[in-house]
Amino acid sequence: MAGAVVLLDVSFSPFGSRVRIALEEKGIKYEYKEENMKDKGTLLLQMNPVHEKIPVLIHNGKPICESLIIVQYIDEVWKDKSPLLPSDPYQRAQALFWADFVDKKIFDSGKMIWMNKGEEQEPGKKELMESLKLLEGELGDKPYFGGEIFGFVDVALLPLYSWFYAYETCGNFSIEAEFPKLVAWAKRCMERESVLNSLPDKDGVCKYCLNGRKRAGIE
Repeated sequence: MAGAVVLLDVSFSPFGSRVRIALEEKGIKYEYKEENMKDKGTLLLQMNPVHEKIPVLIHNGKPICESLIIVQYIDEVWKDKSPLLPSDPYQRAQALFWADFVDKKIFDSGKMIWMNKGEEQEPGKKELMESLKLLEGELGDKPYFGGEIFGFVDVALLPLYSWFYAYETCGNFSIEAEFPKLVAWAKRCMERESVLNSLPDKDGVCKYCLNGRKRAGIE
């Protein structure tokens, strides 16, 4: 389906990274507009007046908001290229379930780690580790969450891998030591061109988190 595609985004956002990966996987040409969330642009406020957040995909002048909804929209509109969601209803429901699980568990528990210190980090660590254990169990010995094909759950979780180094640095623990299969999966995914072109540098993300801690008076 042809038409003008614009992405309103912030380069280090894991939610925006999901959309960028999906667009790259589908080979869709798009215009990227970096937003300043401290001084939100008029277009962002017009396109997402409810939440005033990124990412926002604008397709033929019409906005689509919320990253997982955007990825699903991309998959349905450009369905003839590299499908991300299974066609089987049950498998599709499972993919949507685990992507929703990632949304509700990983980023927020990670934020509890990098925006706190000492004992205050422990609830975030506990929730993150429990969530990653469940995800590694779901992955099992498969190359990707959906089996042999890179898909929806991979797109949902992978951008948060760029934040793991920040969580480890701020929380003084090792994710790789506890979840080697999950880390091996992430490294496998990062061999894909669509991923390399879409993820922020882990050192840059870590610097962002450390600066955030300083601004909040945590360090």
